[in-house]
Amino acid sequence: MTLSAEQQAEITAARGNAQLTLRSVAPGMEKHLYTARPVLDHGFVRAIDYMGDDAAIVQAARVSYGAGTRHVQNDEGLIRYLMRHWHSTPFEMCELKLHVKLPVFVARQWIRHRTANVNEYSARYSILDREFYIPEPGQLAAQSTVNNQGRGAVLEGVEAARVLSILKSDAARCYDHYEEMLSQDGQQGLARELARMNLPMNVYTQWYWKTDLHNLFHFLRLRADSHAQYEIRVYAEAIAEMVRDWVPLAYAAFEDYRMGGVTLSSRAIAVLKRMLKGEEVTQETSGMSKGEWREFMGVWG
Repeated sequence: MTLSAEQQAEITAARGNAQLTLRSVAPGMEKHLYTARPVLDHGFVRAIDYMGDDAAIVQAARVSYGAGTRHVQNDEGLIRYLMRHWHSTPFEMCELKLHVKLPVFVARQWIRHRTANVNEYSARYSILDREFYIPEPGQLAAQSTVNNQGRGAVLEGVEAARVLSILKSDAARCYDHYEEMLSQDGQQGLARELARMNLPMNVYTQWYWKTDLHNLFHFLRLRADSHAQYEIRVYAEAIAEMVRDWVPLAYAAFEDYRMGGVTLSSRAIAVLKRMLKGEEVTQETSGMSKGEWREFMGVWG
């Protein structure tokens, strides 16, 4: 992890400037504020600000639904009810703002979640640092033979060394040319907004990313999942640890119903009922496609 001297000074000043406040404070998130959590070789994620807590979710729900939740006896039960029945608005009452340093190719995956406010470091105005993501040897894997989006066996020996050498040399050469094009030593120098196009996808960028808890849970459900690409998953896991401390009741419900639960189609429910009655059901008699059947049996088989 690499923090600039300016960023480190900002963190030190912010942590040393505690203020009294009348707003709700979540002790679990307070301990994370401003502290940078290292991710990958040069990346980090740190909480800049937040709003709300478990109590804010409950408060919003009781205002919105009133008598509809009278049967719920406590805050935890209400939050679990909201999660179980896919209510979203109460969770939107909580927000989190993060400062993230990440490789460009990870950022391009991340930005597909279009439910956040984002302000990214601009290579039109500033010069990107000479920092690249180089995978650990254990993350160098061949293409999966069963999943077009995934990885297969880990590369070893000569092939692993060759790939690492290519990654390092290509990144260094591209950045050298980037600096050469920008240089004004004996030449005009190319504009930054043009020179940046020669940089590799593993160069690091930074952004501020702000989202509400409902959409953050959706992000975590997809990106903290074991099937997500490793390089974005480790960021999601670091964020999840913060969220667990910030809203423990909501996060526990999220783990139970979203991360640990499965959604069944009406066809899958019908097949499950047939199986429970002792009927032998095959993919051919289930009415499911091969993909659906494989996923179904992965849970119930």
